[in-house]
Amino acid sequence: MTAQLDPRGDVAVLVPAAGAGVRLGPGAPKALRLLAGEPLLVHAVRRIAAAPSVHTIVVAAPATEVEAVRAMLAPVAPVTVVPGGAERQASVAAALAAVPAGPEIVLVHDAARALTPPHLVESVAAAVRDGHDAVIPVLPVVDTIKEVDATERVLGTVDRSALRSVQTPQGFRRSVLVAAHRSAGDALTDDAGLVEKQGIAVTCVPGSELALKITRPFDLALAEHLLTTGA
Repeated sequence: MTAQLDPRGDVAVLVPAAGAGVRLGPGAPKALRLLAGEPLLVHAVRRIAAAPSVHTIVVAAPATEVEAVRAMLAPVAPVTVVPGGAERQASVAAALAAVPAGPEIVLVHDAARALTPPHLVESVAAAVRDGHDAVIPVLPVVDTIKEVDATERVLGTVDRSALRSVQTPQGFRRSVLVAAHRSAGDALTDDAGLVEKQGIAVTCVPGSELALKITRPFDLALAEHLLTTGA
């Protein structure tokens, strides 16, 4: 059965899913790699669609896979699929341009964070709804962090108490994200970085251990294990 998004929802979720995922090794584009027999993108969209506030989901797929992705996601949830770009930033911009009138909260979510729980989607959206222009989910950094030079010589130990590991979905007032992309210069690894460059405050909310990013074969194995334990 196809998940039905709530027409009363005020949230649009953009999923840039056009990346190659070279660190996962050779194979299909990253978002289409299999996790427990289903593509990462299917897992991600299913969990997004389970969040009650979500009105619209737009996926930016590899340009050669748009029809295949559309057919793949049709049984999962109502989704708009558009061709993505060569870089993540271009894919987000393409998805943003396809959001219909209505939702004023826009979340950007990595398909590689396929196990992200619906409650994290709701938490980020709620913080934007409460008046924050930009919101990111974060976890404390638990490892000791060393600063090194070009020769890998240690320069010092970084105080980790003020450091956070950033996850997705990242949430924004729609007008803020649109303006940030219109003014975008150098490509950045996340949309909060674009907003920061506009001088807009970014607020943190607690992230989730389940929102791990599947980047390497080990991450894929870990995600498989988590699914077998009911994640």
